[in-house]
Amino acid sequence: MHIIKHMWNVYAGLTILLLILTLLPKIQNSHWIFRVPEFGKIQITFFTLITFGLGFLVSPSPLLWYFQGLLILMFIHHGIILIKYTPLYPVKRSGKGRNSSRDIHFISANVYQFNTEYKRFIQLIEKCKPEIFLTMESNGDWEKALRVLEQDYPFHHKVTLENTYGMHFYSKIRIKDAKTHYFVADDIPTIEAHLETEDGFSFVFFGIHPPPPSPTEEETSKERDGDLLSTAKRVQEIKEPTIVVGDFNNVAWSRSSILFRKTSELIDPRIGRAFVSTFHAKYKLLRFPIDLMFHSEDIFIRKLTTMENFGSDHLPVYCEFFIDHQNTEQEEQIEEATAEEEAEAEEMIEEGKKEDGNRDAVVTED
Repeated sequence: MHIIKHMWNVYAGLTILLLILTLLPKIQNSHWIFRVPEFGKIQITFFTLITFGLGFLVSPSPLLWYFQGLLILMFIHHGIILIKYTPLYPVKRSGKGRNSSRDIHFISANVYQFNTEYKRFIQLIEKCKPEIFLTMESNGDWEKALRVLEQDYPFHHKVTLENTYGMHFYSKIRIKDAKTHYFVADDIPTIEAHLETEDGFSFVFFGIHPPPPSPTEEETSKERDGDLLSTAKRVQEIKEPTIVVGDFNNVAWSRSSILFRKTSELIDPRIGRAFVSTFHAKYKLLRFPIDLMFHSEDIFIRKLTTMENFGSDHLPVYCEFFIDHQNTEQEEQIEEATAEEEAEAEEMIEEGKKEDGNRDAVVTED
């Protein structure tokens, strides 16, 4: 009898906790308490199903079917959002046409500044031979280690910082122009690189890594959201094929990610494909899809996946794509921001600029 009562307490406690974690992100407050539960939507959905199953093992109670009904509603709510990021969601895929570019491959990796297994990452690049790759959290030590690749990657744009927001971009493809933006803070860079392939296709690559809302880093998501939406506005000004890649410290279904997608008028390639969860690399069941990418309608993704762990806390992301200016099939996937959403984006940008980030110029590992 005591065990059955204990099981009821566990079941009721889990149901209430899952309800709180479901409702918190609905409150549009930038404090990390409201934003962090968005990251765990996959895990919350999984535990909602387990808790529903547990309900059949506890002793009947007048509240049981109310709780079970609540769990079903929560499961449906999360499922409707998450199914978009699985192959079950129908999205038209396009093959290569006669006017397409050659395939281009890139790797994007948050290397973790304090990870000293440089060789493992270098071996990954040497094995996959992508035309371009981006590193985040790369500091002076990482820059030195990556110099061995510069013979194969003669074009680069480096932003070497010791505050875990350094970024390095390497390319076999000619970089026509590259600049570093500091949209909301003078220690949070965004790379903008204009490239031209040998077969005559131009495209723009953005590398981004805004700070996360968390109890150990930024108290709110204001800088993150302001940085993302500033990038989205910059993308809107560009008329060439564009890719935005990096550790967004955000998930694709959050309000600010959706605003980013609509403001930039880019496409999320995870829709109809997969979650592509990257963090934390060491804990498979607690892994969130926070290393995102978005692309314009004339860029077509052939493959998007994670790669093996090289010692970082993030898995690297591998992507294969081509450019086709003639194919208009992806136009229907673009959503545009309404006037209200544009105003909301402007407000988030201003709040991000006002926020005083709590970061040291040089970060040491705890």
